[in-house]
Amino acid sequence: MEIKYATTEDITAIAAVEAECFPPAEAATEEEFIERVKYYGNYFWLMYEDRKLIAFVDGFVTDEPDLTDEMYEKAAMHNEDGAWQMIFGVNTLPDYRRHGYAGKLIRRAIDDAKQQGRKGLVLTCKEKLIPYYTKFGFSDEGISDKSTHGNVVWHQMRLVF
Repeated sequence: MEIKYATTEDITAIAAVEAECFPPAEAATEEEFIERVKYYGNYFWLMYEDRKLIAFVDGFVTDEPDLTDEMYEKAAMHNEDGAWQMIFGVNTLPDYRRHGYAGKLIRRAIDDAKQQGRKGLVLTCKEKLIPYYTKFGFSDEGISDKSTHGNVVWHQMRLVF
């Protein structure tokens, strides 16, 4: 398994994995990933197996303490010197789930954020995934009033260093 950061060469594979992992109303498009990789490709943690993208975690850095829907839409809001690492997506192809790959990528994102001096990480998830993220040290802050992305009820989770 190889973990690397995203470049423009990875965009088609990223969009394909995202489309397989999320319903259309929640999945980012290839065009959105072009913008995201342009602004914060080094905040995509990609896992490849034999030149096939099998999982990735992505998000940007900001001084804003809460994850908002606007952040998904405006890649230029990325602030390289921001205090918080946001996590927008945790994706693993269905055939590769339950092998710890997503966990390995989440731990890598946590380690990178620590090394970069961030305050911590923030993500949103569906209620059924709260126990999964608490295993990594995230705390549930309740239902987000700032994100209804894809018309879904999201819980905001935070990991503070």
